[in-house]
Amino acid sequence: MTTNAITADGRARVLADGNQMPMLGLGVWQVPNGATTVDAVRWAFDLGYRHIDTAQAYGNEESVGKALRDSGLPRDEVFITTKFYPGRDDPVAEAEQSLRRLGVDQVDLYLVHWPQGGPLWAWPGMERARELGYARSVGVSNFSASELDQVIAAGTIPPVVDQVQFSPQRYRRALLDACRRRNVAAEAYSPLGTGRNLSDATVNRVAQRMGRTPAQVLLRWDLQRGLPVITKSTHRERIHENAQIFDFTLSELDMAELDVLDQTNGTDRALEGKWW
Repeated sequence: MTTNAITADGRARVLADGNQMPMLGLGVWQVPNGATTVDAVRWAFDLGYRHIDTAQAYGNEESVGKALRDSGLPRDEVFITTKFYPGRDDPVAEAEQSLRRLGVDQVDLYLVHWPQGGPLWAWPGMERARELGYARSVGVSNFSASELDQVIAAGTIPPVVDQVQFSPQRYRRALLDACRRRNVAAEAYSPLGTGRNLSDATVNRVAQRMGRTPAQVLLRWDLQRGLPVITKSTHRERIHENAQIFDFTLSELDMAELDVLDQTNGTDRALEGKWW
């Protein structure tokens, strides 16, 4: 079986365990629980998104679940990610609560949100959550190459995803290379730099040359680096704009111009500094 490959239509990534993850997802970080989240997720479904990324720490799993139910979409057509909050004690117990809030029997991907307390302690519980059928796939987020290595060495089930902040400005080449060598899919969050990257002169120059928006160029850069990408908006028109990234290709020149925007020196670290 070919793993960690992009499907022929360019819209999904085959993970190391054989499950497929859509290349574009809507994230709901800092989106309030209630109508704002419900509307954003519902609009995303209407506009063709089939991948929603939430977390226990976001406090809006109930609204994601409501939007999923309201959509009428078959459960097996939607990829749902949630993340274990490592300030809690038990990934299994927290997964059970996530499933209750989401109103589903299983999530498609369950991630350790960040390596608080060290990279290893939560992983046996993540493996157990997968064994119990609470998650089809398990992985990590904000883990460096060395932290990823520790989990792979100690665990019986390797993580299939490491979700990290990737963009031209955060082009962590060494971490991306480490993920590829370990058959772990690197996934990008905050590709727009919470909006900061949209005003970059190089990004705008490439966008004008392509007849595209800066957001579309930034998202397309991730796709062409093989990175499934999570982008956030609560505005229907921007959710639509962000989905228009499968019908154009950045040239090698475009990619090279964007690559040099990296401010991480090609690090193998996932974070510039801890937030916990």
